[in-house]
Amino acid sequence: MDQEQNPAPVQARASEIRAQAGALWRRATAQIIRIPVTARVLLGFLLLAGILMAAHIALAGKDASLRLKVQHGFRTAQFSMWIDGDLVYSGKLIGAPVRKFGLLPGSIQGSLSETFPISSGDHQVRVRIVSDDGVTQENSIKGDFTRNSQRTLSVNVRRNDVSLNWQGSEMPVAESASAGTGWFSRYAGTLLMTIAGSIVSALTGYMIRELPKQIGSRSQ
Repeated sequence: MDQEQNPAPVQARASEIRAQAGALWRRATAQIIRIPVTARVLLGFLLLAGILMAAHIALAGKDASLRLKVQHGFRTAQFSMWIDGDLVYSGKLIGAPVRKFGLLPGSIQGSLSETFPISSGDHQVRVRIVSDDGVTQENSIKGDFTRNSQRTLSVNVRRNDVSLNWQGSEMPVAESASAGTGWFSRYAGTLLMTIAGSIVSALTGYMIRELPKQIGSRSQ
C-alpha cells in the first residue's frame, strides 16, 4: 500500500518561498524609495511617451476594414477568427430551427455579422469552428485590402464543411466613417506624436542640465 506523503516538507517549502518573495519585495521597494522623486517622475513621463507613440502607430495602421458574415447550421458552436496569426474574434454561434411553411420543423440556421478594422495590404484570414459535440473545422483564405476600403468575407459553415469566399468587390468606406477615421488618424495621431515629442525633448533637456550636477555631487 502506498504511503501518504507527509505535508510538512511541502508546507515548509511553501513558507520558504513566501519568505524569499517577501524579502525580494522589500529590497525592491527600498531601492525604488532611494531613487529621487524627480527621477521617478521622469521615468513616468518616459513611459507615457512610449505609450503615446505605440498608440499612434496602432491608430495609423488601421486604414481599411473587414466585414465578416457567417451562415451556419449549429444550435451552438464556438467560432474563432485569426488575421495573420492574431486572434481577433472568439465567440459563440447560436442557431434556431426554421419552420417550413410556418408549420413543419426545418433545419437549424443562424448567422453572425461583425466588422473589424485592418491595415491595407495582403492578409491571411483563418477561421475555426468547434461544434458542441467537439468536431473542429478550419479553413483559411488570403485577401488584399486597399486603403479606405472594406471587403466582406462570407463564411458558410455546415456539419462537415466550412467555405470562405470574398463577397462581391471592394467597397469604399462610407463618407462619414472615412471622414471620422481620417480626422482621428490625422489630428489625434499628430497630437499624440506632438505630446510624445515634447516629453522626450523635455526629458533630454533635463538630463543635459542635471546629469553633470549628479555626477559632481557623487564625486564629492
